Amino acid sequence: QVQLVESGGGLVQPGGSLSLSCAASGRVFQIYAMGWDRQAPGKQRELVARITRDDMTTYLDSVKGRFTISRDSAKNTVYLQMNSLEPEDTAIYYCNTVVYGGETSWGQGTQVTVSS
Repeated sequence: QVQLVESGGGLVQPGGSLSLSCAASGRVFQIYAMGWDRQAPGKQRELVARITRDDMTTYLDSVKGRFTISRDSAKNTVYLQMNSLEPEDTAIYYCNTVVYGGETSWGQGTQVTVSS
């Protein structure tokens, strides 16, 4: 099992920036990928960004060019830099990991609110 602790959420004005971080513990040596999903009230959870051990990245189309995912293997931490934020980005952001074998773990979530 992998345990995840997220930080960095908050309130930001449209056009502003936030940086999220997620630190993993537990079965960290078996992690294949780390990333972020988000869920807004009344909407389905969607993949925002993901990065693998091979540094392959995946982004939601609507965040491409605005969000950047990165990782620090030594710290078992993944980061999501969010720029040019829009009200539509408002959601709870959940960190996740996938270990070899396919099992997924989730963090508790951190609220991101984009509002003027």
